[in-house]
Amino acid sequence: MSIVVPIHAVDAGSFATSFVPRWLEFARDAVHGGVFDRLDMEGRPVAGDPKTTLVLARVAFTLAHLHLATGDTRLLDAAREVHGFLDRHLRDEDGGYRFSVARDGSRLAGPASRLRRSYDQSFVLLALVTLRKAAPDAVDPARIDDCWRFISTRLTDPSDGSLFEDDVMAAAGARPGDLRAQNPHMHMFEALLQAFEMTGEPVWLDRARPMLELARRHFIDPETGAVREFVGYDLKPFDGVEGERREPGHQYEWAWLLHRFADLSGEEDVRKLALPMTAFAERHGLRSAGAMAGVPFDALGADGWVSEDTHLLWPLTEAGKLSAALYLATGDEAHAVRARDLAAIMFARYFAPAAQSGRPVWFNRLDGEGRPVWAEALSRLLYHVAIFVTEGARAGLWTLANASKPKN
Repeated sequence: MSIVVPIHAVDAGSFATSFVPRWLEFARDAVHGGVFDRLDMEGRPVAGDPKTTLVLARVAFTLAHLHLATGDTRLLDAAREVHGFLDRHLRDEDGGYRFSVARDGSRLAGPASRLRRSYDQSFVLLALVTLRKAAPDAVDPARIDDCWRFISTRLTDPSDGSLFEDDVMAAAGARPGDLRAQNPHMHMFEALLQAFEMTGEPVWLDRARPMLELARRHFIDPETGAVREFVGYDLKPFDGVEGERREPGHQYEWAWLLHRFADLSGEEDVRKLALPMTAFAERHGLRSAGAMAGVPFDALGADGWVSEDTHLLWPLTEAGKLSAALYLATGDEAHAVRARDLAAIMFARYFAPAAQSGRPVWFNRLDGEGRPVWAEALSRLLYHVAIFVTEGARAGLWTLANASKPKN
């Protein structure tokens, strides 16, 4: 049994080399390998959960990414191990990765477990290229090629380059009543930009451009400039709750990616697309007062009305990493203040149970008063926090702690 050691201060600087290694003590499956999908507030894995491609790929990326930022070999060793479980148990022979397996890696019987989702493949690609950069011997380049081949030939609509939601939709074709989400396209765009940055190979930037054009044509509302969450089976907008849904977190996340694309490609005009997105979120999507002032709401309607007035953790990190990137680009101190304020709220409120109990856990969602309404530590959320933390460090807003030296 692990001894609980108090975590007196969780902050951006110590997150990578103190909090995450501590989390690994609780979240790694010492029996079967990989990591658990979630922990309760006592730091215990939630019983009965399968292991999923989404979580394992996100965690492998997060660990490799933080290793690149800190040099902490503990993180790299864990990234290798998590990727090993993913590669052995969730990868199919055609290069696609299935939704889930049992805790021990055995195949599950239900059809849902066999589904290969575009959303999940984007994180696999993100993890593979990042881990290969961190440790070239950890990932066979053929794995990267096979993953992209599966995405481009099995999950991509040849008529317009859009991503089907999964291989079942791809086989049947999108039909009336099906929803097409922006989220797989956004994260594929992210993975392709990461592949270009990690490898320097221009082909990855060429592959990213169609994702950007799909966003321009189908997911960005021309009236407001905000990103739609869903369009219809034919990629056309539609009325109703899903068609009108706008998430402030995704406005910030797309804006950050657009600035990143411009930085990597030199195509400066792309930055103009980010401005209305963030303006929409700033105008309608932030709580104006109280303990959670300045934190993005979970969801809005197309006209800006607040449809979900709670506060998930991840939108806060997206707003924060954009502010950090804008501060680095412009030197405008207002962006630095904004990023630091969001980091302070995140570590003081969402990570409060870690400081109180010594267990490496956090709240996933808070209400407007900062009270937990979803008290569960989802492993996949570390991906969001890690990028915010490293973007802030890149901008000089805080310094990441160095890896701890082993004691003699």
